[in-house]
Amino acid sequence: MYLTPSPELVNLTPSSELANLTPSPELANVARTASEHLFALLKPYTPKSPFDRLLADDKFDAEQIWQQIDIQSQPLMSAIRCQVNKFEKDPKELKSIFKKAVNLSKRNEGLLGLSIHRTQAAFTELPASLDSSSSIFLRFAEIFGYKLMAKPKHGNKRGFIRPRTSEIAKKTMNKRARRNRSKADTVLDRPSSPSDSATSSEEHSNVASESEQEEVAVYKEPTMYDNLLKTLGSASESIADAYKRRQRAEEGKNDSDEDEENDLESVSGSEEDEDVSENGSESGDLDPDDLQGASLAAMEEHSDDEDEDEDDEASDIDGEEEMTVNGHSIAKESESSSSFSDHLGYKLSKEDVENLSTNKGKYKWGVDAANCKWVATREYLEDSYMNSPYGLNMKLYDHWLDNYKSSGGHDLHSSRQRSFFSLCNSYRDILHHNKKPFYLKGREEDSSIMDAYLLHSLNHIFRTRDLVTKNDKTLAKHKESKDQEVLNSENFLDHGFTRPKVLILLPMASIAFRVINRLIQLTPEGHKVNVDHIGRFSGEFGSGQSDVQEDEDGIWKKSKPLDFQALFGGKNDDDFMIGIKFTKKTIKLYSDFYTSDLIVASPLGLIRKIEDAEAEKEKDVDYLSSIEVLIIDHADVLTMQNWSHVNTVVEQLNHIPSKQHGTDIMRIRPWYLDGQARFYRQTIVLGSYLNPDINVLFNHHCLNYEGRVKLLHEHKGVLPKVLLQVRQIYERIDTESIIDADDARFDYFKNKVFPKIKDSVQGGIMLFISSYFEFVRVRNFLKSQDASMCLLGEYTQKKDISRSRVWFFKEKKKMMLYTERAHFYYRYKIRGIQNLIIYSLPERKEFYPEIVNMLEGSHSMNCTVLFSRFDLLRLERIVGTGPAKRMVKSDKRIFTFC
Repeated sequence: MYLTPSPELVNLTPSSELANLTPSPELANVARTASEHLFALLKPYTPKSPFDRLLADDKFDAEQIWQQIDIQSQPLMSAIRCQVNKFEKDPKELKSIFKKAVNLSKRNEGLLGLSIHRTQAAFTELPASLDSSSSIFLRFAEIFGYKLMAKPKHGNKRGFIRPRTSEIAKKTMNKRARRNRSKADTVLDRPSSPSDSATSSEEHSNVASESEQEEVAVYKEPTMYDNLLKTLGSASESIADAYKRRQRAEEGKNDSDEDEENDLESVSGSEEDEDVSENGSESGDLDPDDLQGASLAAMEEHSDDEDEDEDDEASDIDGEEEMTVNGHSIAKESESSSSFSDHLGYKLSKEDVENLSTNKGKYKWGVDAANCKWVATREYLEDSYMNSPYGLNMKLYDHWLDNYKSSGGHDLHSSRQRSFFSLCNSYRDILHHNKKPFYLKGREEDSSIMDAYLLHSLNHIFRTRDLVTKNDKTLAKHKESKDQEVLNSENFLDHGFTRPKVLILLPMASIAFRVINRLIQLTPEGHKVNVDHIGRFSGEFGSGQSDVQEDEDGIWKKSKPLDFQALFGGKNDDDFMIGIKFTKKTIKLYSDFYTSDLIVASPLGLIRKIEDAEAEKEKDVDYLSSIEVLIIDHADVLTMQNWSHVNTVVEQLNHIPSKQHGTDIMRIRPWYLDGQARFYRQTIVLGSYLNPDINVLFNHHCLNYEGRVKLLHEHKGVLPKVLLQVRQIYERIDTESIIDADDARFDYFKNKVFPKIKDSVQGGIMLFISSYFEFVRVRNFLKSQDASMCLLGEYTQKKDISRSRVWFFKEKKKMMLYTERAHFYYRYKIRGIQNLIIYSLPERKEFYPEIVNMLEGSHSMNCTVLFSRFDLLRLERIVGTGPAKRMVKSDKRIFTFC
């Protein structure tokens, strides 16, 4: 198998010139051997490399081999750039390093040296069309061939620094080049370690002329890279010119002032799109005169360093455009008075922390809304941003407005999504438990609320990035007082422990597919020119039917309700996790969690990561340490899975991480370091109903200092949806404590209900049970009584389910135990029911009329329901809020509905 050109090289080479390329088995073998030794040289500096050796046999092509080396080398980039900066300032140390490198190369002549010489010979035979491709090879050889000789040390900044120009060049530098020069010098003057300072102080005590002589002597020594560059120059004029310019730069000489000025103008022109980045001209600019700019950009296109530069550039561009939209005052006011800055900039007192820790907040204030009421623990719910752009980033607002109008909307200000966005933008904890989901004919309402929280998430991410970029630029302008400003000014404390700031918990991959697609649609066009891995995402999350089942004659049986078809029509996987990163023009799906801005996951997916971190010390979930916005959507579906997973995930948030993860600790917000991050985290819980588990999570784990907001709603009940003339008898179980409620219910069934069943000759008795634990308890009791029964639970095998349904219908078994979760996941229509006993009311109100209507064909048409006063939340959803309150407080214990 021959070595084939990688996509990076193909993208850089005109298609008309690719015809000159022919496969060469000799070159392929030489390149594979050289790659293996290059990989071996890097191995000592990458102890955590995912590869033990380079996989370079015939089964792997050039792209795969290159990716292995690239993955191994990525963690070293920051350290190498730091060392390059250090060597640039300390020629004496650089000379000693080069001497060691030369001696080492003489001792290690063997196969590596032979491979490089053979590679030189092979490259001389290539056509001139490989100029840009060769520059990538030269770049790689230069970085890892002779600059990786000292033990790497991690620095605070990342990026290559442009070499200093001569005095003549400085006189001819244009304004753009001067600005880039100031940025590069800012990074050069960053603080160094104590050992570096000691070395530096000794070197600065030497005479300047001696240092210059030593520097000249260093660059006169020929290196392996120089020999390779010289050899390749015979096959390419551009490389030959690059070699000459390199020699002139090393010797400090110029052919003419005009040539130097033209070179500088060329450099400045190539940086038009980079001058606003955080690191200035750092990224990919080790030796710009040697290599072509396009080649460098392609080589580092997927590196994290360039991603950060892209982030900064995009943020700066956004900031500049905001200043010119509708006048300069809008951007300034939005920057200074945004709820984002007000929320994160607030300082908690000791008294505040104590009150929040003891959770003393009570719902005292309220605002009426349509058919409901919002109540809050902090005073006076008021829309703080009544006018456009409603606290949004301007680009985000314009794109939102265009989307709203294109979808047929007319009045954004009065819309549901604008109202809910403003509530989200208040940074309070929110519990909305009456959201009509998309699968229950509530697509418009569900989409409006989803748009609101996605816009809020994007706004939070963009404002975080803009703040960091602004502070980076300010620090770059004050290079001499940089350390002092960071230490003394709180304006530059803008970091968390890690990058991810938003976490969205969803129950199913199909719902995640719907949410992420909408997130991409709501992202402004300039930030989504490319969406990485969109094909993989569609395949893994979008397989199956769409989230809306419009064709009733599709592959789903007509007997299944439409809401079941809509919810389970896509991929039902509940174990997933995906990171999303926003750069200048790209949305990167499947990004590493530590470099992601937003994480979308299922509770089970995160639980597996947490368990792996507990089992293996090398792994961790520190990317959850800086979550500032937590969104739990479709909480009602999550309760049908395992709600304890949700509690575990929330408890894992905002812990102090076990590792530093490359964070600049000088810029971490103080409330992160004080362990108060949970008091600043906003939690938004959305679902179609409320139960005690959701209430406990919201009241005990949502401690936002801004306060909590939740919805109060009057339910009408679902009794009118019972189509049959069924006599529904509600029997109340009196108990004093919620702890004793389960025991009281079981005792009532054992002593009052079961004796009637046992003595009855009639079969077709179905016991509907909401909780699986209650299901197990009743099952064990009936077994002890040798009762004739069959089981249909969520863990029952399919073959046993079919057998149980047949036995029950033919009255071979007298009783059937049926759980709510089994009905949720299968929605069976049970035939042969003569007497229905609802041991515990269903959480989902739509299930009640479905179960009761299964009595069709029954002779007795009887339904018995057991409840206690602790079932009020379920009861009011079924019979209505008013009747439920009367039934709980009444002196009577038995109530009948017909």
